[in-house]
Amino acid sequence: MSKNYYLPQSNEVELFKTAAQMNLPVLIKGPTGCGKTRFIESMGEELGRDVYTVVCHDDLSAADLIGRHLIDENGTYWQDGPLTKAVRNGGICYLDEIIEARKDTTVVLHSLADYRRVLSIDRTGETIEAHPDFMLVVSYNPGYQNVLKGMKPSTKQRFISLSFDYPKSEIEKEIIKKESGVDEDIAQKLVDIAKEVRQLTDVDIQEAVSTRLLIYAGKLITKDFDPYQACMHSIVESLSDEDEVLKVLEKLVSLYFPRSSNVKK
Repeated sequence: MSKNYYLPQSNEVELFKTAAQMNLPVLIKGPTGCGKTRFIESMGEELGRDVYTVVCHDDLSAADLIGRHLIDENGTYWQDGPLTKAVRNGGICYLDEIIEARKDTTVVLHSLADYRRVLSIDRTGETIEAHPDFMLVVSYNPGYQNVLKGMKPSTKQRFISLSFDYPKSEIEKEIIKKESGVDEDIAQKLVDIAKEVRQLTDVDIQEAVSTRLLIYAGKLITKDFDPYQACMHSIVESLSDEDEVLKVLEKLVSLYFPRSSNVKK
């Protein structure tokens, strides 16, 4: 039985499997919490490949990906980074939020993301041909992209691309039921709350409510947590710190899960 439950939304599973067979690198675009990482983990399990996940950030260096020399009581030795491990042994190297990494770091991907499929390690003088089961996958959230943070065209055009969004209502409901254990009625109400939040246009919310947060709320509810409070802590408080926004979101939640008399304001 799969450990990583995933419900397809379109042709993403077929496309990913075909890309894996043809050694094509994949770029996945989509908002936070829409299922990008879960999808990669599910595909890794289905394809029988290890997934080496790297969460990118401003300080991520090429050495963090490739590896570095370390010292112990026996002297100096080389330790492979996650990218090198995947290249040597086969597996999916997944770079999450790739646009957060420095551009000089992502340049090391170029020789792996085209016909060459090799990784050169300057510090050891080694050039590694990628294992037949090696696959490079990167992702980012287009909503955070700006002039300073964006993939270089020379990098982006080496990938085939998939666009993800929050699941359609019926699919999202099934995901919530499966992942949290709530019943049909509760799952539907959580989906309806999310739908209304995502349609808000006059409220300053940087990111719409994710499927992940809905699952968190469902998990609290299955442990007999008050549904109103579960939504406040998992959805409302996670989306904003602004009092006016919090009031709007709280009012929306209370339409589906009324505040119980024993819940303090």
